[in-house]
Amino acid sequence: MSKLKVGVIYGGRSGEHEVSLMSAQNVMQALDQAKYEVIPIKIGKDGRWLDRIIQPDPTCPSGLDVVFPVLHGPYGEDGTIQGLLELANLPYVGAGVAASAVSMDKALMRNLFFQAGLPLLPWEVVFNYQWRSSPGEVVQRLETALGYPMFVKPANLGSSVGVSKVKARAELGPALDLALSYDRKVVVEQGLEGAREVECSVLGHHHPQASIPGEIIPANEFYDYEAKYHSEESELIIPAPLGAEQVRTVQEYACRAFQAVDCSGLARVDFFLDREGRILVNEINTIPGFTQISMYPKLWEHSGLSYGALLDRLIEIALERHRERQALRTSYL
Repeated sequence: MSKLKVGVIYGGRSGEHEVSLMSAQNVMQALDQAKYEVIPIKIGKDGRWLDRIIQPDPTCPSGLDVVFPVLHGPYGEDGTIQGLLELANLPYVGAGVAASAVSMDKALMRNLFFQAGLPLLPWEVVFNYQWRSSPGEVVQRLETALGYPMFVKPANLGSSVGVSKVKARAELGPALDLALSYDRKVVVEQGLEGAREVECSVLGHHHPQASIPGEIIPANEFYDYEAKYHSEESELIIPAPLGAEQVRTVQEYACRAFQAVDCSGLARVDFFLDREGRILVNEINTIPGFTQISMYPKLWEHSGLSYGALLDRLIEIALERHRERQALRTSYL
């Protein structure tokens, strides 16, 4: 049988460009060369495509059988590249346009989680124009609704880029300035002292499955960019030291979060476990890190699915989802 041509798209115009390079390298090395012809497609930080495999005319053959986007953050995880691939009628790994967009936007994501009845920490949304025009009102609103500590996050970014833990009023302004330098709006979330950080990987399409959960012991005060990708002191504990009922709850919430945003393929769902034992949903990541130390593939490996087999399954789901969409009517007549 001929090999499937897999286009791996990576890099991109995002603050997570470097993370994407690391993830893509691991993915391309792990794809079975007996099954796949891997075609690297790098996007520079300036947005230039360094290998124009995908033709600007969607009617032109692309030469690809399936696309594996390994683009973290804006212009990759937010539905933009997914929209291009839909226009080109190419199968691709991961969530569709709408699921990618709402999962990337932490404010919209939380609204859907809330409607799905998932437990969340209190949060507020601040837009750039609000902070620039009425900083005093913003500070008062956040202090009244959330109190200290609080976490300030760009709404449309991942890998903890631009995230700050704020313990006092003097730190709030600089934290908002930093987050708003990456995005036009930020999510400000009530902080938890002594909270444990738990993550769970989800795989599937109509009937998603959850991996065993893992726990993160960050090297720094919280799991920031340095702790995630550069520090050797952060610990990933797999399986997480949880009771059987807690494990079932995490897995249930992970699958419910996956379905709440209409996800497909893969996602990593992050949780907080407070001192009282409450399990709270933090966020969903539709293109989680795929580096050697990333939690998503490691959780599946400990659940009995190897890195290579995981990639195979993701490609199978992408092709299955594409066949499903191809069967839909595109003409009224």
